[in-house]
Amino acid sequence: MNAASRTPLISTVALTLTLGTFFLSAPAHAGDGTGDGTGANTEQEGGGDGKSIYAAASVQYSGAVTKSGGAGNVASADVNWTPPPCWYAPYMGAEDFKKKMSGDIDKWQNDPDITGTAGSAIGEMQRHYEDDYGWTDTPGYKDYNVDKDGEGMFWAGVENPNEPDYLKRTACSDLPFWVDNGEAPPPQYEQAITPEMLAALAYQHMELPGTKVTLAPEAITKVNLPTWAWLDEAVFDEVQATAAINVPGFNIQATTTAKPKSLTLSPGAADATTIPADGGCPIVDGKIGEPYAKGKAGETPPCGIIYRRSSGGETLPLKAALTWEISWTGTGQAGAVGMPDGTIEATQNITVEEIQSVNR
Repeated sequence: MNAASRTPLISTVALTLTLGTFFLSAPAHAGDGTGDGTGANTEQEGGGDGKSIYAAASVQYSGAVTKSGGAGNVASADVNWTPPPCWYAPYMGAEDFKKKMSGDIDKWQNDPDITGTAGSAIGEMQRHYEDDYGWTDTPGYKDYNVDKDGEGMFWAGVENPNEPDYLKRTACSDLPFWVDNGEAPPPQYEQAITPEMLAALAYQHMELPGTKVTLAPEAITKVNLPTWAWLDEAVFDEVQATAAINVPGFNIQATTTAKPKSLTLSPGAADATTIPADGGCPIVDGKIGEPYAKGKAGETPPCGIIYRRSSGGETLPLKAALTWEISWTGTGQAGAVGMPDGTIEATQNITVEEIQSVNR
């Protein structure tokens, strides 16, 4: 009998805490990408044998992504933007879930150290999945829904292993819940995985090419002499990373695209002059800056720096931050959707010598 209209013997909070302690003490991680930044792909996929479904809650990454699922090298220009710390995603078909959950419940019930409220909550959890025991907005199940095996899946919480905040990372700790194939998760599960979340995860895992600026003079420059700066044209290829979940009855994906936008130079000396004055070198005709050529010593570069004093035999940290315009497309989206710009920064050491002019 479904007790949807009455309060359970043990509060839902106790059930959730108990589940977090036992069943989801180590929630499924987002998955280990095998990327090397040049076209990686994970191999974890769902499957079935005609009787039961074997699902991987892991996100599959492909394209310009990092190795082993680690966070990429691009930082959001918006300090308030973050990828999802956790989410709910397909976990197991009914028969597999019954085998997993009933085995865990049996183990917990026979553990002499689990007593009191925790022991009662485990009993309620068993009734919830076996005896159709539920409460408001949370229906119960009869024998783990095995009569619907292959027609849907139980969903469960997934941690983002790159989220440093433990409480945020483990916040998706509700009891696993059933979702029919082709149906949306119940609305109370606001953290159910979406294409937009996948786009954010692809952003987080994206590996962009390095930002090594070519300089002339290189490494050693002179006081009051313009130092020309430019980027190799190969940097300007757009970069794409894709994140997807593909299991029987549930297939969504999102591709995040990054395009170079501008270069910002920070000379490492307060009295240096940047060119342009704000230090931002835009893309013009598909390139940033202009390579130095013989005969241009008296000209002002479109992108560069003029140091006003010697570095005194030390080196100065010239920082170059390349800003990338980020957007995503994915399941259910008619066109590209903007995301916060991304940046990638590199530092090069520059020595400035006390010579007022030089023939080049």
